[in-house]
Amino acid sequence: MIRRVLLAVEDSPDALAASRVAVDLARRYRSRLRIVHVLVDHEFDAALVAATGTAREEGGRPAATLVLRRVTAIAEAAGLEVETALLDGEVGQAILDDARRWAADVVVIGRSRRGSSGEPYVGTQTRHVLEFAEVPVLVVPGPRSPR
Repeated sequence: MIRRVLLAVEDSPDALAASRVAVDLARRYRSRLRIVHVLVDHEFDAALVAATGTAREEGGRPAATLVLRRVTAIAEAAGLEVETALLDGEVGQAILDDARRWAADVVVIGRSRRGSSGEPYVGTQTRHVLEFAEVPVLVVPGPRSPR
């Protein structure tokens, strides 16, 4: 039974597609939905503080919060209650750690951004989640590119 769906998002077409799939999955199974975003610029923020003694206002949080709000609105429009979290650390590992702590039954994630050739591929962080996950992982491709 799928009772807990963990959705990892970023600001990309693949993540938006994954959001729609996760919302549908949670709605169909009447599951809890947790939406997470990993802040990837934390190393830049640490270097900025070390070099200047000051940090960017809220680091990358405003953009991340906007992504979480956008996906939350999609879920709430489908009648779901959601919880959200901003995570720090290496993306793949942060997702896995949160899935373990929250006792997720499935992790939903977008496939990846496109390579320079325009061909879809599974990115490094998605591969990391696939390789080390202790629960099923649903990898969702983004919209098809026009041919």
